[in-house]
Amino acid sequence: MTGATVAPTPRGAAVGRGIGIGLMYGLFRPRVLGAWRVPSTGPVILAVNHAHNLDGPMLMGTAPRPVHFLIKKEAFVGPLDPFLRGIGQLKVDRTTVDRTAITQALGVLADGGALGIFPEGTRGGGDFASLRAGLAYFAVRGGAPIVPVAVLGSTEARGRLIPALPPLRSRVDVVFGDAFRAGDGSGRRTRKALDEATVRIQAELTAHLGNARRLTGRL
Repeated sequence: MTGATVAPTPRGAAVGRGIGIGLMYGLFRPRVLGAWRVPSTGPVILAVNHAHNLDGPMLMGTAPRPVHFLIKKEAFVGPLDPFLRGIGQLKVDRTTVDRTAITQALGVLADGGALGIFPEGTRGGGDFASLRAGLAYFAVRGGAPIVPVAVLGSTEARGRLIPALPPLRSRVDVVFGDAFRAGDGSGRRTRKALDEATVRIQAELTAHLGNARRLTGRL
């Protein structure tokens, strides 16, 4: 079996969570709000804003459950390739319909796991201004609720020792929102249904981000 076809395992994601906890709490001061809103069992999608490369590892280290993230294939280079696979992360080619990644992501949900997605598709303003349809597809097809997550503070300042990261021991807020269903309850997966689900998702995520900013004082 080749590396491209090895399915992510819950054990791998659990190891990744342990590493994330050690690194994130060792290097920074995460403040986690609303983690109880994440269902303790069953399939769930964690939809997180993406303004900094730290956002994914920060969520892995602060979420109450191990998370399998869909990560762009460009990150799987050199020794990071076997490492990311080993901790249960999924490589996705964003330039095409990556059927292997889709199958693996749906498999995570079918097994009752937590799937992490950056719905904006790439690092940007972190404001959910532009969403891709992938999140709606996984939510509707996988029958999983979505928990919006806002990571705030990762871009406010640069560290002296490592300019690419926030200052060491700085506070980063991770705010979990209420779980919601993206579909209309009909189970339809037509293009129209997915477009409507995407609009619904964007409204929910944008509202959560606004609430998170007010809650943390990061307006």
